[in-house]
Amino acid sequence: MKVLVILGVFLSSSDAFSQPLPACPELTIDDPQARARIYHHLCFFTEKRPSASDALSPAIRSPVHIPETVEWTAGNGRELSFAQTDGNYWLRLRLINTSAHAGYWFLTLDYAPLDNIVVWVGQDGDYRSIETGDRQPFASRQVDYRYYLVPVILESGESTEIFMRISSNGAINLPLSLEEPSHLIATTNHLTLTHGLFYGGLLIFSIFNLLLFVSTGTSYYFYNAFYMLATGLFLFSMGGFSFQYLWPNSPWLANMAIPLSEGLSTLAFTLFGRSFLDIDANQPRLSGLLKVLAGLSVLVIALCFMLPYAAIIKIATIYGLACIAILFWIGVQRWRQGYSPAKWYVLAWSTMALGTCIYALAAFGYLADFLARETLMQAAVGVQILLLNFAMVQRWRMLNEKLLGMETAAKQELEARVEERTNQLKETMRQLKNANGRLEQLSIRDGLTDLHNRRYLDETLPGICGEGRRTQLPVALILLDADRFKAINDTFGHPFGDQCLKRIAFNLIRHAQRPQDVAVRYGGEEFAVVLPKTDKAGAINVAERILGEMRKDSIKAPDGSTITLTLSAGIAIYHRKETPDDFVQRADKALYAAKKAGRDRIVCA
Repeated sequence: MKVLVILGVFLSSSDAFSQPLPACPELTIDDPQARARIYHHLCFFTEKRPSASDALSPAIRSPVHIPETVEWTAGNGRELSFAQTDGNYWLRLRLINTSAHAGYWFLTLDYAPLDNIVVWVGQDGDYRSIETGDRQPFASRQVDYRYYLVPVILESGESTEIFMRISSNGAINLPLSLEEPSHLIATTNHLTLTHGLFYGGLLIFSIFNLLLFVSTGTSYYFYNAFYMLATGLFLFSMGGFSFQYLWPNSPWLANMAIPLSEGLSTLAFTLFGRSFLDIDANQPRLSGLLKVLAGLSVLVIALCFMLPYAAIIKIATIYGLACIAILFWIGVQRWRQGYSPAKWYVLAWSTMALGTCIYALAAFGYLADFLARETLMQAAVGVQILLLNFAMVQRWRMLNEKLLGMETAAKQELEARVEERTNQLKETMRQLKNANGRLEQLSIRDGLTDLHNRRYLDETLPGICGEGRRTQLPVALILLDADRFKAINDTFGHPFGDQCLKRIAFNLIRHAQRPQDVAVRYGGEEFAVVLPKTDKAGAINVAERILGEMRKDSIKAPDGSTITLTLSAGIAIYHRKETPDDFVQRADKALYAAKKAGRDRIVCA
């Protein structure tokens, strides 16, 4: 940095030095070891503010107005931090350049959330001053840097004094150091890389989770992205980046961005925990508790616009730590209940809880070395983000395995049901086939004689005749009729008549034994026998045997007497050019002729 630029950062002051100030150990600025022991050369005292109304307008306006009676306290080698901020803190540092050359350095104050800082550089009442802090626009800092830099330029043998007056509504941390420009640039470059990796990683993880939310609709991806962005904004604001890059002209937002981002982060991780730990489905009471915590988080966010910074920062921090503890406890409970992703959730919150507690103690002035705590907090957040994303991967794998298990079980159940239904269907089809077979048999058989009926003859005779035409083999048809059967029914009744019909059917079955032969009850007391591959002589032979056996068969009547049935028969041999109906009609005419000729005889058509 050029000397003219550094010199231009100071404004002249016309205050006259009127009181000698107590000596503080002078620091040899050109000695690196002496610079490293800066806290051994600091003196400070606290100026009580008269009232809240003039807290930003202290009674001591410049070093020349410091009363001679003020008792300065030596730094004694410890980093200065003040948890209570009910006053203005004055610091004094005496410097000398003992080298043979002029040099310049930077006095750095690496803590961003300080309301008002006034720096005076000079000696013997001739001071140059600069006023800055996050109650001023960021441009009030003569060096464009997230923290506060005070250039110090000393000629060989020259000495100077630096006074600082600091006031803030929050805790005050004063991590001071004297750095050579080259070392400061190197350190800044290293931190820039570290911060770039950290915040870039947060942004990439946030975008990735938002894309997962858009593609899957799973709410905890959105809450995780929300949490990472809010936490990143909190650390961005604590580190002074948000004031430098996001809202440099809004001092109010530079202050309130810290508790506001704290409240947003608390809301986000509460919603994330409720969704990720599957609280709704398993723990209705815990779900109600987390809903209350989410509502209180919204209240904390709203209070940022109503309460002063000093009050809301404590409320937001204490409430955030309480929510972290509660979420940690709930995670342990879910882990003990066998919810495996909760293990990684608990580990993530363990690192976060530890880092947050240490960082909060440092931020409120209870622990020194704030920069180291900031790095620790970033590491804790980084580890937590990695563990949480790993936990989400484990949850996705668990759900995927559960889904695959359900799918396999459903598939097996479906296969079992399909097999069962198939077997039932096969059994039903078998039963239906049997029923159809029985029905078919009932439809083509005579229920009394168990012979085929006329319907069967009508259906099969065309096929038998067609086969005879193709093979040029004869087909014979015998029509038979029981003689004087009506008189038997009238004399002895229909039951006896049915018995006689069964006797005739039995006789027909005995003489039509070939597989291709067909015996039919044609209707009433009429019967038919179809004899494929049988000529006239063969048909006459079969008919004579049937009629002869009936003559020999005596049937005992209900009155104790015996009767003998006789049959009349008409025979026809199929002609290849006639229809089946004509064939039957010729046989029927022959039967009629046999009945007319005196019965108990055979007539051939």
